Amino acid sequence: MNNAQQREAARQFSQKWDNRGKEDEDARSYWIEILQNILGVSDVTDRIDFEKKVVVDGNVKRIDAYIPETCVLIEQKSLGVDLDKSVVQSGGVSLTPYEQAKRYNDNLPTSEKAKWIVVSDFREIRIYNMDTREPDKTLQIIDIKNLQTEFERLDFLVKREVVTVSKEERISKEAGAIVKKLYEALLSEYKDKENEDSLRALNILCVRLVFCMYAEDAVETFPKHGFLSYMRSFPTERMRSALIELFKILDTPEPERDIYLDPALAEFPYVNGGLFSEKDIEIPMFNDEIRDILLDEACAHDWQNISPPIFGAIFESTLSKDTRRKGGMHYTSISNIHKVIDPLFLDDIRSELSSVKALNNTTVKRDKLKKLQNKISSLKFLDPASGSGNFLTESYLSLRRVENEIIRELTQLDKKQIDGQIVFGMDGADPVKVSISQFYGIEINDYAVSVAMTALWIAESQMLKETEDIVHKRLDYLPLKSNTNIIEGNALRTDWGYLSDKSEHITIYADQTNVINEDVNVIGEPIARYGEIDLVTKTLSFGNTGEESEKQEIEFDYIMGNPPFFGARLMTPEQKADMDAVFGKLRGVGNLDYVTAWFKKAADYICKKKTKVGFVSTNSISQGEQVAILWKELLSCGVDIDFAYRTFVWDNEAADKAHVHVVIVGFSGIGNKKTKVLYEVESEPSGDDKTDVRKVSNINGYLIDGENVFIENRSTALCEEAPQARSGNKPIDDGNYLFEKEEMEEFIKLEPLAEKYFRPWIGSYEFINRKPRYCLWLGDASPHELRKMPSVMERIEKVRDFRLHSKSPGTVKLADRPTRFHVETFLYEPFLVMPLTSSERRRYVPIGFMTPEYLASNLVVVIADAGLYHFGVVTSNVFMAWMRAVCGRLKSDYRITKDNVYNNFPWPEPDAEQKSTIEKTAQAILSARDLYPDSSLADLYDLLTMPAELMKAHTENDRAVMRAYGFDIRSMSEADCVAELMKMYKKLTDNQPKKETS
Repeated sequence: MNNAQQREAARQFSQKWDNRGKEDEDARSYWIEILQNILGVSDVTDRIDFEKKVVVDGNVKRIDAYIPETCVLIEQKSLGVDLDKSVVQSGGVSLTPYEQAKRYNDNLPTSEKAKWIVVSDFREIRIYNMDTREPDKTLQIIDIKNLQTEFERLDFLVKREVVTVSKEERISKEAGAIVKKLYEALLSEYKDKENEDSLRALNILCVRLVFCMYAEDAVETFPKHGFLSYMRSFPTERMRSALIELFKILDTPEPERDIYLDPALAEFPYVNGGLFSEKDIEIPMFNDEIRDILLDEACAHDWQNISPPIFGAIFESTLSKDTRRKGGMHYTSISNIHKVIDPLFLDDIRSELSSVKALNNTTVKRDKLKKLQNKISSLKFLDPASGSGNFLTESYLSLRRVENEIIRELTQLDKKQIDGQIVFGMDGADPVKVSISQFYGIEINDYAVSVAMTALWIAESQMLKETEDIVHKRLDYLPLKSNTNIIEGNALRTDWGYLSDKSEHITIYADQTNVINEDVNVIGEPIARYGEIDLVTKTLSFGNTGEESEKQEIEFDYIMGNPPFFGARLMTPEQKADMDAVFGKLRGVGNLDYVTAWFKKAADYICKKKTKVGFVSTNSISQGEQVAILWKELLSCGVDIDFAYRTFVWDNEAADKAHVHVVIVGFSGIGNKKTKVLYEVESEPSGDDKTDVRKVSNINGYLIDGENVFIENRSTALCEEAPQARSGNKPIDDGNYLFEKEEMEEFIKLEPLAEKYFRPWIGSYEFINRKPRYCLWLGDASPHELRKMPSVMERIEKVRDFRLHSKSPGTVKLADRPTRFHVETFLYEPFLVMPLTSSERRRYVPIGFMTPEYLASNLVVVIADAGLYHFGVVTSNVFMAWMRAVCGRLKSDYRITKDNVYNNFPWPEPDAEQKSTIEKTAQAILSARDLYPDSSLADLYDLLTMPAELMKAHTENDRAVMRAYGFDIRSMSEADCVAELMKMYKKLTDNQPKKETS
């Protein structure tokens, strides 16, 4: 089900169950409808147990409903029952419905203990997280009336990975919407709305306002409602000056403040951390609209429960879509962040903690817990494309949760009562060692830098609160003591090993020499500051720090992130210069996507280091020609792939979600002995994701369990038994010779003599949809015949003019022969057609025979001298597996080239009987298609409409081809198949001279 369908189902559910519901009669229907209609579960009765038995004090009781897969225990009451009221149970004990459910849970086997307890009266759904130390305090309530907008909070019923009910997500999204509204209202009051300094000031202003509202709600040293009360005490026309004064106070330590300071300002604490240090930022005059948004909407919002990673992404989305597109930004969901950080470092840390917690020797356990805490507090993390800080923030939160578990264990071991207080370690020392100063980022957008800093500060305060609950001790949050090391700059022009708050990292081009003491010319824009440039580290240093010590390189333990996505043909001149600066004179660099520069930069950095890297990328880096160019280079740098997620859809938390097909690649130095793991994500109909995990011996650049093989373009086929493949015709005619059927008929009415020169024309679209266009082929016409057709002559003239104005010298030269094509492919026998592009939703790319009267365009591959045997092989699952692994992509569609896919394909060596069988199964495919003459190949190969006869014919053909290869039909997966084909490819290429590449 998609989001819209779920929302509508939730609306209908709310209406149906409004003001009704009896426990005995309706509970079963109520929960079945939630699971089936709203959450899209198809096999509901197999997924939920009603009236589950549990023995309590020797008596058999019944749990109203229990979902084994997600360990959800449901206690249902009738409408009107007070869920907070205790009722006397058998045995005389008085319990609320939640306490009753908890009693049942206490008597379940350990393997069936509830992760969630749900109590409902049909009007409310109350949810308790039993995976926490104090489940009573985790209560979340969903009102059925609001289910249309809150149905996603029910995901925990069917999704195992949900760790919190998504109220935080909803609050964060609402906060993002409020900030966007405030941002736009403030922007409207700036004098120059396009001025970069003004926009930067607005960014800083929004970040400061968000921090004030969050600090008011969540940080106890900030006066409760102090910011709201302070701002409300001023009329609209004085709000601007009041805010300027407040910002000055927040940046002034208490001892340095005016002793006669207004008490309303004096109660605000010193914040530090650099958030309010920049003086005289441009703040516009307030109007009534801004006042209302700030005081009545923004300040009224529940800021303390926002999720920093989610909010950071949404906060950043106040940037225009155009700005995000230019920056290549793609926001990241928390679950997707964990696809990177869990295998990169978090799984190992959690595993180590679990092992330590299982120890029985108290002394050894305490020592190992402290060592683990020291270890995680010494780790350094870098996101060199940090954006709004999602990866850094979620990594910090995850590491602090581990530390809090360590603190809890140590507290239990050292627990001693002193005046009712539990003192950590008996010395009163701050128990927290993990710091946001361990997390570094590089980001080119100044606003995103500010957002990332704010998200980390918010995350720090939230985790301090959790630690306070463990040690029962107040921990100071303000003034901010931790430095956030988020650097504004171009990561591809910055030395990652030397990130320091004593220097500013800026973009320096390799050929830039205009560097003077008072003025550094950066991309044509002067920066009027005093400083000296270090052309080796690309660092501009300011002033005399008073320290003579040498700069010390930072050695990061982990580098991670989601670098910007730009295709090789979509980069700006500056980005192309970045690529050249990173890759140097690498052959083929012009065919690499922008994201690959981060992979290369990381590979260079981790040389001879223990650093591990985990990056998200568009799946193009593991397909087609980019694999040979990129991964041959990276592996030669001494890196090895540790883990990878094969292609899946990358979702996010932004309002306008960017659905991108991506891979995740984790790599490190080649000496790393870590077990290699491949992940395969499969989307389930319910909307959940199922991930297949396999330990493998090696992961190559195609993200396949196999040897490090690189498929490079070949102009001729690798195997002699493969018939020659050619490109179709390429007119370069600006469309003047191509006609839709109706256009051709109209043209013939106007120019009857032209009829004999028209031939049906097929490219990928025309072939798959069985809807040819028509080509006016004039190459065989004599000058005398051409001059009889003025409308044709007009077309010829347009083609000549189009070619003459081309930037390509070869095309200009072709203007001398305006009736001929640039590439001409004429075949006189039936030939095979293979589309150059095809939808990824098809299990088989439609391939078929065409007769010679058709002209094939350059958007198909044509194979002459092909028979049924050849057709059977290339339409088989073996060829399709090869194609999916090595082809390029156009968005998510397959892009099948002859030089990369077909010419490199290792053909089988069948005996006569096997070859005859393949010919028969190939003919059966064609015969099955003929049963549906009114259906296009698009219809026949749609997974939802593919006829049973055609599917059966393909299955038999697959088996015949696999037998010819000697492949195990029953046990071989597609990945196994590709691995074997790559072994064949390597053997074939090793045993023959390398053929010419195109």
